[in-house]
Amino acid sequence: MSNLISAVAWVRRGVAQQHPTKYVLDDEELVRVSKLARIELEDARQELEKAHKAALEMGKGEEDEDEDGENADEIDAGDEEEWVDEDSDAMDIDDSAPSKKSKSKPKNPDDLEEYNLDDYDEEKGPEENVGLFSNIKGLTYYKDNEEDPYITLKEDPEDDERDELEVLPSDNLLVIAKTEDEISQLEVYVYDESEENLYVHHDLMLPNFPLCLEWLDCAPASSSSNAQSQPTSGFGNYIAVGTLDPEIEIWSLDTIEAMYPTTVLGRPDKTKAHIPVPLGTGKKKKKKTKDRLKDDKCHVDAVLGLSWNKNIRNLLASASADRTVKLWDLSRDPLGEGSGAIRSFDVHKDKVQAVQWNAQEPSVLLTGSYDRTVRTFDSRAPDSGVGAAVGSDVEALRWDPWESYGFYVSLENGMVLNFDARTLPSNLDNPSPARFTISAHDGAVSSLDVNPNIKGCLVTGGTDKLVKVWNVTEDEGKRNVSLVTSRDLGVGKVFSTVWSPDDPLTLAAAGSKAKMQLWEVGTNFGARKAFGAKLQQAGKAIREKSGEGVVGVNEEEEESDEGDED
Repeated sequence: MSNLISAVAWVRRGVAQQHPTKYVLDDEELVRVSKLARIELEDARQELEKAHKAALEMGKGEEDEDEDGENADEIDAGDEEEWVDEDSDAMDIDDSAPSKKSKSKPKNPDDLEEYNLDDYDEEKGPEENVGLFSNIKGLTYYKDNEEDPYITLKEDPEDDERDELEVLPSDNLLVIAKTEDEISQLEVYVYDESEENLYVHHDLMLPNFPLCLEWLDCAPASSSSNAQSQPTSGFGNYIAVGTLDPEIEIWSLDTIEAMYPTTVLGRPDKTKAHIPVPLGTGKKKKKKTKDRLKDDKCHVDAVLGLSWNKNIRNLLASASADRTVKLWDLSRDPLGEGSGAIRSFDVHKDKVQAVQWNAQEPSVLLTGSYDRTVRTFDSRAPDSGVGAAVGSDVEALRWDPWESYGFYVSLENGMVLNFDARTLPSNLDNPSPARFTISAHDGAVSSLDVNPNIKGCLVTGGTDKLVKVWNVTEDEGKRNVSLVTSRDLGVGKVFSTVWSPDDPLTLAAAGSKAKMQLWEVGTNFGARKAFGAKLQQAGKAIREKSGEGVVGVNEEEEESDEGDED
């Protein structure tokens, strides 16, 4: 499995807790984990204790202590003669025992050392030692400042760690789904736009290869003992993750060192062996497989797309390789009666690659599939939906936030299409031409996003390793599309491009090199010229910035830190 970043998600400013809380592993949490995973309590206890022990062993202090212990054991009895006592007593001068060297030297008649004239007027006891460091025994040493009673300002290591993990209201969070050296994890970054500073805040381990991310602020139903640190208002800071497993994991971004998600949507006990069942014998057994039976309550194959409903905040939609789209109610207890998906839609004949809610029509869904079609339908009446044949596999899709009826679709053949949902037929046999098309990339257009702050501004990323920014204008009812700027950000094949929710001309891109870059498009003169008027109409001012406009994690600092740790 190659190293790559498959998805990126922004978290707007002011959402994250300023001081994240630590994950608490207690008996109540063990019971919750065992129920969510549908496994025995003792198995859950052993797995979590192993993970907790591994995390503790990664501390540098314990390694130092072990090394000191080993060195102490290696001192042999034969080396005791060569061992030097560094205690303060070793520095005292013994005047009563002359050295061997003094006996071998001839006596100097001018040498008055034997009369000890310096101490002639002083009386000393038989046990008193006089020397340069004779008073060193009166000094008291403390191992650290905590034990010294004369130091009143104590150092609290927890306060230092608290300051390091602090997230300011002016900071953005970015969550990336990363796989490196066959290990999958979520990395949570902090981005300070004023200082152009981007760094890793914490990470979360994943059980399988991640495919998609979706941020949400709705607190899912959970009986976790760690939920006491979450807001009681029902709002929060969460990330939903779709992986090669059929389950959907939802993690709290305000909890660090977490070893299990806040909640899991699906049935791990039913889909644990979700590998297709072999069909036939001999050579045919390797080539031909039988798909698992569909289940209306859970997915039975990989989750390829996720979308959270910002208007009906407890609803989450998911698209899967099992050819279904499912609807989840986050307010339902995943362990209670009636748990599982509340609706399941069979609107496609092949894997469903992408899904998105309409922000202005809360009950309307848009889906795209490998059957080379897109569908839009009301989740209350899916049979009355409309759609279009697009002629190639769907890679990504987005509703236009400036039009409730317009949407974009990116395809494997390098094209981007724009449709008007009002003109689409209910029968896919009828022609459904796009309003306009864009020949965007030489290869698959693997990512697409529409700017929420600037009308007609969109970004695409492709397997040709380029990130492109487009401007769509309208003149007397006719739409014109122009390429504003294009750039290779050094992330390899681009798998994710997402606009910032706060900065109008800032985007994040990531891809096959397991590297994420932030691009301040406003540093480009052509971008400022193309979008300056639109920003003024939206009441936003464009900030001119010098430099290349690319912000990433400082690799030199990372390497030096690793060297220090080694």
